Amino acid sequence: MTISTNQNRLLSLDVFRGMTIAFMILVNTPGTWSHVYPPLLHAKWHGATPTDMVFPFFLFIVGITLYLSTSKFLHELSATASKKIVRRTLLIFLIGLALNWFPFTRALENLRIMGVLQRIAVAYGIGAFICLAVPLKHLWKVGIVLLVGYWLLMLAFGGDDPYSLENNLGLSIDRFLLGDSHLYGGFGIKFEPEGLFSTLPAVGTVIFGYYIGALIKQAQDTSLLVKNLLLTGVLAIMAGLAWDIYFPINKPLWTSSYVLYAGGIACCFLGVLIELIDIRGIKNWTKPFQVFGLNPLIIYVLSGLLVKVMLFLIKWEDAAGNTRNAYSWLYNDVFAAILPNQLKFASLLFALSIVGFCWLVGYGLYKKKIVIKV
Repeated sequence: MTISTNQNRLLSLDVFRGMTIAFMILVNTPGTWSHVYPPLLHAKWHGATPTDMVFPFFLFIVGITLYLSTSKFLHELSATASKKIVRRTLLIFLIGLALNWFPFTRALENLRIMGVLQRIAVAYGIGAFICLAVPLKHLWKVGIVLLVGYWLLMLAFGGDDPYSLENNLGLSIDRFLLGDSHLYGGFGIKFEPEGLFSTLPAVGTVIFGYYIGALIKQAQDTSLLVKNLLLTGVLAIMAGLAWDIYFPINKPLWTSSYVLYAGGIACCFLGVLIELIDIRGIKNWTKPFQVFGLNPLIIYVLSGLLVKVMLFLIKWEDAAGNTRNAYSWLYNDVFAAILPNQLKFASLLFALSIVGFCWLVGYGLYKKKIVIKV
């Protein structure tokens, strides 16, 4: 049995993409950050939770899609391919920047420059040029240089504790290039988890996915493909755990061990999906995720806009003279009011309501077979 990739679409990959986007929205939109449902928490610093797999899963999928979509360029760099890469990189980056700025009231001198979409853009752009410029048989060498080079630079030019929040090289570079006022402030200090320097190993995640895309496209035996994915995944997980001893698995730093560990789990997860969906034909549960997988970036942007509209645009003054917004009202007066003794579960239900709203919009696009390409 062979996998059909008509129009470069693979059902298991669409489902994987859709599951990842749905989980990204779920993680990003709790009713309150004071009562996050525990399984949706990131690791505080070193280590990884299931939530820490979401972002690398998406970049891994970006790499797979990159291989499948560049067949028309024969996987080689050309003027046409370069133009497309640059256009897409700039567009995704600018959408992310606009989302940070929305509703356009924040002073530009305090605007956060990087973010999730910006990292996707830069990692995709650099990764695409590397993958198309370097022959596939030599691409692994570039990946090793990126991961080992990142590790050695962090070790050599960091502080006394080079993998700490305060003393890592990435923070120094981001402060120098972007400035403190343009960095994320959610770690207690100004630190950019989607920083410029730490995007280099994120390119390694894209390259990992590109290799898996080649493995999928060239597969003649689907059962053998699943075995290869599982074997590759297990080996990558073991390598990541071994490297963790010297270079801790860490999402905010996007450490090299994290690239291998998360990439390995992504391989195994995709292998299981291919087994269930493409080999055994168990598809009756996949429709909700196909909806998310058809227009992933647009739905993700929608979720961000929805939250900001609720926070900053839909406001009113209550009877006590206090300013309220739709976001806090929905959580406090609806979900928390229903579950006053289970605030973390109320926060989960709030997040699920945001996911559900985004799904309804996505379903409208899905029914009309509208694919919004970025």
